[in-house]
Amino acid sequence: MVKSTIRSYQDSFKGLSSEVWYLALITFVNRAGTMVLPFLSLYLTSDLNFSLTQVGWVMSSFGVGSLLGSWIGGKLTDKIGFYSVMFWSLFTTGFLFIMLQFITTFEGFLIGIFLTMTVADMFRPAMFVSLKAYSKPENRTRSLTLIRLAINLGFSFGPFLGGIIIAGIGYAGLFWVDGVTCILAIFIMKIVLKKKAIKKSLSKDLALETSSKSIYQDKPFWIFLMVVFLMGFMFLQLFTTLPLFYREVHSLTEVQIGLIMALNGFLIFLFEMPLIHYIEKTLFDRMRIITWSLALFALSFVVLNTFNWVSILILGMIFITVGEMLAFPFTNNFAMSRAPEGKEGRYLALYSMAFSFAHIFSAKTGMEVINQFGYAANWYLMGILGIIAIILMFWLRRKIYEEKNPLI
Repeated sequence: MVKSTIRSYQDSFKGLSSEVWYLALITFVNRAGTMVLPFLSLYLTSDLNFSLTQVGWVMSSFGVGSLLGSWIGGKLTDKIGFYSVMFWSLFTTGFLFIMLQFITTFEGFLIGIFLTMTVADMFRPAMFVSLKAYSKPENRTRSLTLIRLAINLGFSFGPFLGGIIIAGIGYAGLFWVDGVTCILAIFIMKIVLKKKAIKKSLSKDLALETSSKSIYQDKPFWIFLMVVFLMGFMFLQLFTTLPLFYREVHSLTEVQIGLIMALNGFLIFLFEMPLIHYIEKTLFDRMRIITWSLALFALSFVVLNTFNWVSILILGMIFITVGEMLAFPFTNNFAMSRAPEGKEGRYLALYSMAFSFAHIFSAKTGMEVINQFGYAANWYLMGILGIIAIILMFWLRRKIYEEKNPLI
């Protein structure tokens, strides 16, 4: 039984290109150093004494920068290639993170976080597009899952180490680590990852790829983007309101908060790759899997209102983690496979921008709801948004069915 489990885990990694493994290494180094983000709301309230309303505006500025960066990154990827965009995004982001620690005013931090995230999130669409160059079509979902594995392995280390750094030398240490690891990642990138062109393929992943339609006429994709927006809206509470909830309602320390946050990455590291490999072999309906993931997202917040126990926090984290494992690889693969050749950057930019839009509204809305009505109201709101996203998924599935069966 144990040997069979180990063999199955090993099989889930087979067939992936060396470039994808190198990209995962670069992503891990970069993500392991990204310690500021899970603690940003705590830093702004405790060290800079910002109000919840001001924190909400900072997070919205974070989202606007992410939105602009994703759009610019997608455009530049189609024009100059993913490799150059990834390199310069990482390089510049490193210095911007280091400089961010020296900004202490509300207005200054609004501008600083906007500029930092504009440059940082140019990386995302470029990295997604790179998977089309570095992986075979049949391995793209697993290649993406490996990248997510690297992200979440880094995320497992990041919050835990971040909590220790805060306890030892304060929040300033986080900005230095973030900046240095971004710069370190580009040195690794130049050594091990070579430029590679995207191969033109005669086979199409979806019927849309044979069409000359503009991306703005792709109605199912826009329904999909609404689902991604709502998914991101719920998920991003993990980095904004949840750490505050842990501290203010359950009186947890930064180290304890870091441990709970690290549980997310640790579970994904252990289970996501085998889970995705199993789903790909069994040919489960991908749309149905995304729908179930949305239900888990909603449930992860609603359970926080059931009991005032610390164990409920762990249960909520498990629910949102399983939802994340089911949702993100297949939503990203849907966006990637739906993109016609030559428009990959634009499609994946819009996919990234849907999350960026969520970041603009998620934190600000959550902070204001908490300010006016308390944490319980915010968790119920997340549950309602999850139900709306599930309804949209049923609509999307119907549209895809009609697209494949036009005479019905």
